[in-house]
Amino acid sequence: MDNVTLMSIGTGIVLFVIGAVLTFAVNLENAFVDLDLIGYIFMGAGLVVFIIGLVLMLRKRQSVTTVTSGVNADGANVAQRRTSTTPDDVV
Repeated sequence: MDNVTLMSIGTGIVLFVIGAVLTFAVNLENAFVDLDLIGYIFMGAGLVVFIIGLVLMLRKRQSVTTVTSGVNADGANVAQRRTSTTPDDVV
């Protein structure tokens, strides 16, 4: 698991918790901002970020390594190693 995926999942949870606190625990009356609406928006954004983090974590990455051993024309042992990965692994 890479750090970006963990950050996405953690950020989603934090946004959801902040939204839940704003929606259900804070009871401030003001004329400027509806804290319930902001809380619901934070919870929705947290859910979306959490799902994106899960999708990135569960995405299948494929790596194939081929090792070939043998003897060359001079009689020396030769080992070759080739690794190929999926295109989305290359940064």
